Amino acid sequence: MSTELTQDHNKHKQIFLHDPADNADKLDIVEYWRSITKRKVAIVAFGLAVALLAAVVVFVMTPVYRATVTVLIEANKSKVLSIEDVYSGISQNREYFQTQVEIIKSREVAVKAIIKTKLWEREEFDPREKSKSWVGSILASTGFTDDLEKKEWTELALAEAIYTGFSKRLTIEPIRLSQLAKISFESKDAELSALVANAVADVYIENDLDARYKVTKQASSWLQERLSSLKTKLDESERALQTFREKEGIVDVKNAAQSGAGKQIEEVTQRLVETRMKRAEAENAYNQIKNAPKGADLSSLPAVIKNTIVGEAKKQEGEAERRLSEIAQRYGTEHPKYLQGEGELKAARDNVKRQVDMVVSSVTREYEAARGTERALEGIMASARGSVQTINRKEFELGVLDREVESNRQMYDMFMKRAKETNVAGDLQSAVARVVDPAVVPNKPVKPQKVQIILIAFVLGLFIGVLSSLLLDRLDNTLKTTEDIETKLKHPLLTTLPLLDKSEVERTSTARLFLDQPKSLYSEAIRTARTGVLLSAIDLDKRILLVTSSLPGEGKTTFSINLAMAHAHTKKTLLIDSDMRRPAVSKGLDLGKGSKGLSNLVSGTATLEECLQAVEGSNLMILPSGTIPPNPLELLLSQKFKDTLAQLSETFDIIIIDSPPVELVSDALVISALTTGVIYVVKALDTPYQLARKGLQRLRRADGQILGVVLNKLDFAHAEKYYGEYSGYGKYGYGTKGYQGGYGTVYGDDANT
Repeated sequence: MSTELTQDHNKHKQIFLHDPADNADKLDIVEYWRSITKRKVAIVAFGLAVALLAAVVVFVMTPVYRATVTVLIEANKSKVLSIEDVYSGISQNREYFQTQVEIIKSREVAVKAIIKTKLWEREEFDPREKSKSWVGSILASTGFTDDLEKKEWTELALAEAIYTGFSKRLTIEPIRLSQLAKISFESKDAELSALVANAVADVYIENDLDARYKVTKQASSWLQERLSSLKTKLDESERALQTFREKEGIVDVKNAAQSGAGKQIEEVTQRLVETRMKRAEAENAYNQIKNAPKGADLSSLPAVIKNTIVGEAKKQEGEAERRLSEIAQRYGTEHPKYLQGEGELKAARDNVKRQVDMVVSSVTREYEAARGTERALEGIMASARGSVQTINRKEFELGVLDREVESNRQMYDMFMKRAKETNVAGDLQSAVARVVDPAVVPNKPVKPQKVQIILIAFVLGLFIGVLSSLLLDRLDNTLKTTEDIETKLKHPLLTTLPLLDKSEVERTSTARLFLDQPKSLYSEAIRTARTGVLLSAIDLDKRILLVTSSLPGEGKTTFSINLAMAHAHTKKTLLIDSDMRRPAVSKGLDLGKGSKGLSNLVSGTATLEECLQAVEGSNLMILPSGTIPPNPLELLLSQKFKDTLAQLSETFDIIIIDSPPVELVSDALVISALTTGVIYVVKALDTPYQLARKGLQRLRRADGQILGVVLNKLDFAHAEKYYGEYSGYGKYGYGTKGYQGGYGTVYGDDANT
């Protein structure tokens, strides 16, 4: 029977289990909102309490005033800017401005401002007053601080002692995209705040002027010392230059000596080039004549032909030959004119020969003359070059001395100019900043901002309340909703039993609720459980059900009785009270004390007819626990108990066994292996889910088949409001007084839902 129930139970288990994806789809923010609304009154009350406490604190606090002075920090700029200064001026100005802001925050400016305003004369800042307080006395006695009463105070020591607290009240705020900075100071005295703020601005400006004056004086002194040594060095270099000139006999070498030698070399070089060109031409003509073969006609040489005289002679020779040829053709060779012409031709040829000889002699003379001239010019050039090299060496030494003199003179002039400028700058210093908006005495305090603090405290209180509410819900490990049953216990929900009124919590009343109030919400929940039991193993004709819980007081006995009464309407049902330590079924149904029951039946001291009792107004049969045995667990582990249970299952269709809690004794574990299903009862908002899960695990290890879980004593109205638990019974006419109609359906004693 147990195997059949297991197969059928797994088949129909999805009827009661929700898809796990549904749990993932549920938004955590909804759970958070429900947690907040559940404790909204307490959260608001806590927020108001925190706001009230903050109001009390801020109204007893001493007001603090803030005064602000605005200063313009002026950058030092040249009158003429280079293009690099134009492009990089923004970055330089920003760095300069930030530097000045940090200088205002410096310790030196703060200490001077404290001394200027004599803040130690104010009780608010006087460090000597701290020694008079009991806290200061204790700290001084323990060695954590110095004994301020015995300390000798100077103005500087007082200012140093005040500085830490002073710096915390001083605020320097640069204004973006401008050269303005705001200097603010906070004090309990409105007049003092304005006085100190203006004093800090004045000290900053005066301190910068004083620093510049000191730097100028220091620079001026150093420049004067350097000028003396530079003047001595300049005089020495000038004397060395003049001595060298006199020794070498140089008078304006650069303009005279070097210029004359250079001009001579230039003229000789030009003449030498011309001479070499003439010598080359003459040498070419000379070589033509020299290389001509002996007896050759020299008149055909280029050097001879280009001579105009030779050319004219050759022309006359040609005319004589032409005339002689004409005479020979006209008169013959014997004619006197022919003889005359022949004589003219000879004279012309002699003239040509004479002119050629003269040209050859002339070429030779010109070549020799050109060579002589070239040699003379080369000698002159060599002599001029030697003279110039000597002058250059002297000029090099002279240049070194001259450059040293010029360098010393420039250095001296520069230092002299800088010294004069420094003296002028020392006489007139421009301020690094100026006050554009002096601090005035404030009319109202800046601290504490009472309304803002109270509102923040209220919001903070609400926030803490919300966090506390969420934390409490996180720490609450009880089962609150039907969803918790399936997500935390991983078992199907069989039914949910409502929380009963105080007038109905008596066991004798609750045990007969199904009979006395058949139209109530509780009875309908019992019918739901009955339907679940019947559908869990629909093919089984006989069922043995075990009802148990984790701890006493979770309502398992009341549920067992009412579930048995519900089954008794349609099935032959037996309710067995197996809790032989603390029997509760007999008390609930007001049965006679000392009645024989399960222990007597198993031990064989009584028959079944003697042990069974009928419930008035119902077909339900009860098998009480009977006489309490010395060791109930041994009785349940016996074979006789198994045989008795098998015998009873042949007589009854439904057997419901009310067993002790799982966490107290092991009776339920023993019985669960003999049943076809186990119903586990948990109490809403009371049973920790870890405890219930542990009990279910123990039952499964004992081969118990978990049929489902019953969530008992759930306040539907509260659960719907704070946990989103929507039972839906109200939509069908079920209220606190039972079924009220609504859809024309009547749920009576025979209804199976």
